[in-house]
Amino acid sequence: MTVTRFAPSPTGYLHIGNLRTALFNYLIARKTGGQFILRLDDTDRERSRPEYVDGIKTDLDWLGLHWDRVERQSERLDRYAAQAEALRAAGRFYECFETPSELDLKRKKQLNMGRPPVYDRAALALDADARDRLRAEGRQGYWRFRLDHERIEWTDGILGDLSIDAASVSDPVLIRADGQVLYTFASSVDDMDMGITHVVRGADHVTNTATQVQIIAAMGGTPPAFAHHSLLTGAQGEALSKRLGTLSLRDLRAQGVERMALLSLMARLGSSQPVVLAESLDEIAAGFDLSQFGAAPTKFDAADLWPLTRQHIQRLPFAAVADRIAALGVPQDIAPRFWDVMRENIDRLDDLADWWALCRDGATPDIATEDAAFVAQALEMLPPRPWGPETWKDWTGAVKTATGRKGKALFMPLRKALTGRGHGPDMADLMPLLQRAPARQ
Repeated sequence: MTVTRFAPSPTGYLHIGNLRTALFNYLIARKTGGQFILRLDDTDRERSRPEYVDGIKTDLDWLGLHWDRVERQSERLDRYAAQAEALRAAGRFYECFETPSELDLKRKKQLNMGRPPVYDRAALALDADARDRLRAEGRQGYWRFRLDHERIEWTDGILGDLSIDAASVSDPVLIRADGQVLYTFASSVDDMDMGITHVVRGADHVTNTATQVQIIAAMGGTPPAFAHHSLLTGAQGEALSKRLGTLSLRDLRAQGVERMALLSLMARLGSSQPVVLAESLDEIAAGFDLSQFGAAPTKFDAADLWPLTRQHIQRLPFAAVADRIAALGVPQDIAPRFWDVMRENIDRLDDLADWWALCRDGATPDIATEDAAFVAQALEMLPPRPWGPETWKDWTGAVKTATGRKGKALFMPLRKALTGRGHGPDMADLMPLLQRAPARQ
């Protein structure tokens, strides 16, 4: 059975880059009838917070990316310790004592000599007495995984055949001096234990994948099938990483972005398939094809979400918004008509509140000085409420006959006198919804 996972660290709120990874893994599982695991990578005790866990779950639930089960790395520390001990016994874990400044000096020397800045494995030469002396000096040991210096090869689901020479990569640090288990190790243990069959993540993890292939093999497991999607950039190709904090899913939701607009865009962005608004996640899953995605950086423009959001809103039946409209206080007898009139004239559902306030309370007229006398005469001719579908046509026709005005010079001042706006629904549709007549000038 296909088993995928989304493994965020609860050290912040989910952003648009996280969504891409979560969505791809969800769609692979759902398309094949598999399982989708939400795995909280919360071994960073200082930065992981309960409110971020809640935020992650809230965002995924809003999107409809429902998980089959939740796993937490903080509850698996004993398992990591057991696997670490097994790797030590097998000679694949070794203790190091260099300080960050010493490692930085080594890297600079290697670069100055034209060599790749790869850890020199100096710690392997330390015997027990040397390690004891370093501890006596107050140094704390941290642990690296000893890579086999051979080519690591796999067929990537997006990037194709990949091959990395392990000798060109530093032996990864897997356990810090304070005992914190790092992502590369914990993720390898989890993927093996949980039977993860497919992993989709960003292209910045390619080197991690190479090391994890060896780590999983060293523990006796079978690595999952990996795929690395391109990284997002801004609309002009600029790095998006510094802006991700302003592109959190909770903020986009608060701004009024509709979930199907967001899902439809992210399921196709960066692929050879056109972006089309889908009706459901099942529809998105049916058309999802990982092989259609490329390696080139993918431009993301938040402005692209709004046409899709408007399109989604326009398709919604009254039943889907009935509770929201009722909460505004719109009378039941006109609520369906209110929705039919307004759905074509809003960018987000929150805009309904402004339109109902206008219908209920009236608007401050917007009357140009040169139109004041004309509007005053027209309002004297305005029939009393209630107004019907023919009121606008009959009224403006009478005003045209009386004043000689026509076209935009006739209609726009009257629209602004009734609504305070120069745009909006067709006035023949809007007038029957207006609950209050404007004050006569």
